[in-house]
Amino acid sequence: MVVLARPIQRTLFRGPFLRSHFHINHCLLAARKVVHTFKLADIGEGITECEVIKWSVKEKSPVQSFDALCEVQSDKASVEITSPFDGVVKQLLVQEGEVAKVGQGLCLIEVEEEGEALSSPTTETNAPTQTADQPLVEVHAVDDVISRAETSREEPAAPRKKHPLDPSNIVIPTLTHSDNTLATPSVRHFARQHGVNLAALAPGSGRDGRVEKKDVEAFIARGHVREEPTSVAVQAGERDTVVELGRTRYGMWKAMVQSLEIPRFGYSTSLDLTRFHTLLPMLNAHIPAHYLPPSSAPSRSRISQMVNPSALHPAPAPPSVPESGKFAKMTYLPFLLKSLANSMMEWPLFRASITPTSGTDAGAKPTLTVRPTADLTLALSTPTGLYTPTVSSAQSLSLHALSSRITHLAHLGRQVPCGLTPKDMPKRGGTISVSNVGAIGKGEGASPVLVPGGGVAIVAIGRANWVWDVSDEFYRPGANVPGERRLKVDVSWSADHRIVEGAELAAFVETWRGWVENPERFIAEGV
Repeated sequence: MVVLARPIQRTLFRGPFLRSHFHINHCLLAARKVVHTFKLADIGEGITECEVIKWSVKEKSPVQSFDALCEVQSDKASVEITSPFDGVVKQLLVQEGEVAKVGQGLCLIEVEEEGEALSSPTTETNAPTQTADQPLVEVHAVDDVISRAETSREEPAAPRKKHPLDPSNIVIPTLTHSDNTLATPSVRHFARQHGVNLAALAPGSGRDGRVEKKDVEAFIARGHVREEPTSVAVQAGERDTVVELGRTRYGMWKAMVQSLEIPRFGYSTSLDLTRFHTLLPMLNAHIPAHYLPPSSAPSRSRISQMVNPSALHPAPAPPSVPESGKFAKMTYLPFLLKSLANSMMEWPLFRASITPTSGTDAGAKPTLTVRPTADLTLALSTPTGLYTPTVSSAQSLSLHALSSRITHLAHLGRQVPCGLTPKDMPKRGGTISVSNVGAIGKGEGASPVLVPGGGVAIVAIGRANWVWDVSDEFYRPGANVPGERRLKVDVSWSADHRIVEGAELAAFVETWRGWVENPERFIAEGV
């Protein structure tokens, strides 16, 4: 046995076959570690920075593709950012509570990638020379080495998962667990809140199998949600508690501080809604069918069953209305916004905004930019804070379209996290802001605050109330008319006194009054 093993051993270790074979296998198994800087991407129009609210990973902790890295929040929305790599988090470059600019590095991730050959393909690493006084190698040991080398060469490594932000990703990853299920960050957040594993819902009803919120709600309705342990309430002591401001409330803090730079002129009055109130039942009885929710859709009349209006030619298709924008009852707010927009078209001053200046033009004379449309900003109080969506070109929208738009924006604002997008809240906003405080309280007056970038004026609309009007218009004692019961709403204005004169604001409000208290004028406007 010894006599046979020595020639075989010399043949194997001195021949070029085994040396070349081991060298090639070494190159295939070689790997190198590369540290990638994960940067904050552009998450929306007009967003230049975000605050890191919470890190979901720690330094030196492993992370996989699609695992949550952190949650960031801008002035407009909160977004969960996931990892595009499999690797190890080496360093957090931005701490919780700090603000990162778009394009700035958030963290360093060490990724193990397939490395290049450590030596030239023609370079061979010679095996140690077998001397006469070294122990002999048995034949079965050499066979094991060759077998293991061939097995390693024939079995390629499993492919690494790819993330949409990974430049090398050219295929859709296999959905095997909840983190890899196709879903938007808001849907993931909603599912986590209710203890739903998204993997159990894949594929969803959305495009390419994306799981939608309605899929999660249907899953919850079937009673398949795991029971969450009831948290034990801890009795608070008699000590003060320090609470850190959230991103949205801190943004409001900064805006209010900046508002002190604006000299404001206030103006308050009341508008008479009585004549519009008499029209409202008729308007609600004739809401177009495509604006009505399915539960309020009218049944086909007997005439429509006998005669087809589109028999000669198809009628124009109605505009598309999202389900969240459908309504069964119109309120006073769309009418007030429509009349306000018509008044703005008569007053270019209230369609103007201060022209932004660059740093190099800081000392230049300020200018105003007059817009061709009436853009209104709505102050919307939501469970996650105060947001300001914009209704653009309000003068071109019908009362039904305005009602639908307001209903849709309110629905998005009630979502947690907030469903409003940068498209709903463009950076330049509106030239007049509207706060419908009457939906919350019964106050008879307000002092709204105008913030930089909020336009030239803001109005707070109170709650409509029936009052006894004894003004000269309705009080005629000689005719035995001691007054009249009227429906009135209080409105409180604040205007940028650098731009708007007090007399101009008062005259503009009277223009608004002319539309509100004479709703029949809208007939001539084709509304």
